[in-house]
Amino acid sequence: MSKSLLRAALLVGAVSLVPAATAGFAAVDVDTYRELDQFMNVFERVRGEYVDKVDDKTLIKGAIDGMLASLDPHSSYLDARDFTNLRTQTDGEYGGLGLTVSMEDGAVKVIAPTEDTPADKAGIKAGDFITHLDGKLIYGGTLDEAVDQMRGKPGSAVRLTIVRPGRDKPFDVSLIRQIVTLKPVKWEVKNGIGIVNINTFSKTTGDNVRAAMVGIDKAVGGRPLGYVVDLRSNPGGLLDQAIEVSDVFLERGEVVSQRGRDKGDIERYYARAGDMAHGLPIVVLVDAGSASAAEIVAGALQDQHRALVMGERSFGKGSVQTLLPLSDDTALRLTTARYFTPSGRSVQEGGIQPDILVPQISDPDYKDRPRLREADLRRHLINEAKVDDKILEDDANPDPRFKATAEELKKQGVEDFQLNYALQTIGRLGKAPAAPVLAAAAPARRR
Repeated sequence: MSKSLLRAALLVGAVSLVPAATAGFAAVDVDTYRELDQFMNVFERVRGEYVDKVDDKTLIKGAIDGMLASLDPHSSYLDARDFTNLRTQTDGEYGGLGLTVSMEDGAVKVIAPTEDTPADKAGIKAGDFITHLDGKLIYGGTLDEAVDQMRGKPGSAVRLTIVRPGRDKPFDVSLIRQIVTLKPVKWEVKNGIGIVNINTFSKTTGDNVRAAMVGIDKAVGGRPLGYVVDLRSNPGGLLDQAIEVSDVFLERGEVVSQRGRDKGDIERYYARAGDMAHGLPIVVLVDAGSASAAEIVAGALQDQHRALVMGERSFGKGSVQTLLPLSDDTALRLTTARYFTPSGRSVQEGGIQPDILVPQISDPDYKDRPRLREADLRRHLINEAKVDDKILEDDANPDPRFKATAEELKKQGVEDFQLNYALQTIGRLGKAPAAPVLAAAAPARRR
C-alpha cells in the first residue's frame, strides 16, 4: 500500500468509527494519524536516501525499540534472540561469564555478578564499567553486541577492562567462560541457624526454598534457632515465585498487590496456611542489588512483622512487566502495573528500607563503590506517593559505630560482616549461647 493510500485508509477509518457526539476524540485520532503519516515520511526518506541500503525489518525494529525506550527502562521488544535469552534466565542455565549488565551513556555497566560464576569469583562488582573486551573498545556499541562478545565457547578466555569508580586507573580482569548454571537457592546451617541463599527467582525457586527448609530441619535434627534469608544481589525474576517464597514463611495475610492503569484494576495475592519456618526468628538480608521479586519478599515479611530486614536499602523496582506474545518468536515486554507491599507501600524509587542498617564493612571498597538503583535509571517510573527524601539519601556512609576495617574483620575470621551480624542477631533472638563480640557495635533500629 502506498503512503497516500495508507493515510487515506487511516483517516477514513477514524471518521467511520467515531460518532458526531465524540468529535473531540475524533480530532485526537486525526492528530495521531498525522503523526503516523510523519513517521511514514521519515521511513520512506531513510529507506530511499540513507547512504547504505537498510532493510525494512531493521528500520521497523529500530522504530519499535525507540518507541518502547521512550516509556521506562523495563519495557522492550523481544525478537527471537531476546526470547532465547529470556528463556535462559528463567530456565536457569547459559554459557558466559555470569554478569547482569545495562547500558549507560554508551558504556556497559554491571548491575550485579551472579554468585559462584567466573565474574563473581574474579571480583567484578556492581557499578563497574566494562570498556574493553580483549583490548577492543566496546563503548558506543549496543548492549546486545557487548553481551554477544562476552558470551562464547565454554573454556575460552576473555579479558575485560574495568573502570571502577573510586580507582584512579582502569584494570584488566581475565576470565574463562563456562556453562553458567544458575542455582536459584543454596542452603547451609551455621551455629544452629538455617541460611537460605536465594540468588534469583526462576521457575523452580519456590520448590527449591521448600526443599531447603526441609533440608535444614533434617540437618539440625529438629528445629533450628531461626533462619537467615539472603536476598542480596538478587535481581528478581518471576512474580509467582516471589509469592511462593513469601508463602513459605507466612501463616496468613497479603503478600503483594498489583495495580494497573485503571483505579479498579487491583489484584491481590495472599499466603496460604502453613509457615515452614515454624514461627521462628527470621532475618532477611538485602542490599542495593536486591530488586523486584526480591523486594516483594522482603516487603511482605517486613510488613507482616514476620522478619527483620537487615542490610542496605534495596534497588527500588516497583513495577510489573507482562510478556505479550506478538508472534511465535517475538513478544512485547510491557510495564503494565505497579506492585505494593501489604501495607500499601510502593517500593518504586525508594526501595525497601531495612529495619537495621548494616553496611558491608568486610568489603574493602564498600565506601567508594557506587550503588546503582532504579532512581538512577533514565525514564524510571515516578513513585505516585511522595518519597521521603531521607530514603533517597546516600546510604553508603557507614554508621559511625561500625569502626572495624575489612582487614581487622578478616583477622577475626569474618569474611561477610552482614551475614555474621544477621547470625548474631538470630542467636540472640533464639536464645543461643552468646556469640563473640566483634569490633563493631550494634546500630540503632531504623524507624
